[in-house]
Amino acid sequence: MRTAELDYDLPPELIAQRPLPRRDDSRLLVYERATGATRHRSFRDLPAELPEGALVVVNDTRVLPARLHVRRPGGGEAEVLLLEPLGDGHWEALARPTRRLRAGMHLGAVELVEHRGEGRWLVKLEGRPAGEAPLPPYIVEPLADPERYQTVYAEEEGSAAAPTAGLHFTPGLLGRLEAERITLHVGLDTFRPVSAEELDEHELGSERYRVEESAWERIRRAERVVAVGTTTVRVLESLARGAPLEGRTTLFVTPGFEFERVDTLVTNFHLPRSTLLALVMAFAGVEETRRLYRIAIEERYRFYSFGDAMLLL
Repeated sequence: MRTAELDYDLPPELIAQRPLPRRDDSRLLVYERATGATRHRSFRDLPAELPEGALVVVNDTRVLPARLHVRRPGGGEAEVLLLEPLGDGHWEALARPTRRLRAGMHLGAVELVEHRGEGRWLVKLEGRPAGEAPLPPYIVEPLADPERYQTVYAEEEGSAAAPTAGLHFTPGLLGRLEAERITLHVGLDTFRPVSAEELDEHELGSERYRVEESAWERIRRAERVVAVGTTTVRVLESLARGAPLEGRTTLFVTPGFEFERVDTLVTNFHLPRSTLLALVMAFAGVEETRRLYRIAIEERYRFYSFGDAMLLL
């Protein structure tokens, strides 16, 4: 598949800059793969749209307060974005302005240990992360309540970005569903744009996951599984192919992929040239996904992290 097939034009005003006052007020574009039918609902209508007995699987990762605004020894500003703990206080991180940074430099509670190229650093952190929520760069408005970039069921701290399909759930809505949890800690490689001309030339970074044995047994036996978000898909399809219950996944889901455990997908609208959009195309079909995105744009749906959602039945 050529990466150019992941392109589409989005009016900038459709990029949601803030969450809605109520999470489940988001709109829901419903698509039936078997018939091609579409309809427009509210996210709170999700239980009525799901097949009877469906098991909804969510990712309970919690986003780290990982964006640290610091000052260089000479007084200039710098930023460190913590990506993943490596043990003994060490982290993989992004730091900028990289050209003005050197190994051994101390930036507040952060020591730069080793530059690993492309803005990535091995750093050592004193204490626990105590920065801001690492909002994506297309959100330019400050977030009044950092908890709005967490799901209501977020528990296992470790992500550099939110599993945004889950941001629409309220405790009450989740309570109306049969639900199970998995954990995948989201890394920024998931959101890194695909720059290669051919999709299969793109290298997707690995991400940490963990699933309780009892949870996987329930998921494995379920008549129909609804994955909330692309991160959940990657875990379930990794396990369905024999991966251990805890580890790292490099599974790259692209058109032509055969889904073995995910029957229904809840997902947000994703960036052009992203691996997330490729996964949605694998599930719904390339042309079908392009059509759904055209409908969403025509109907003025809100896009990206704080935007609206799709239900692919």
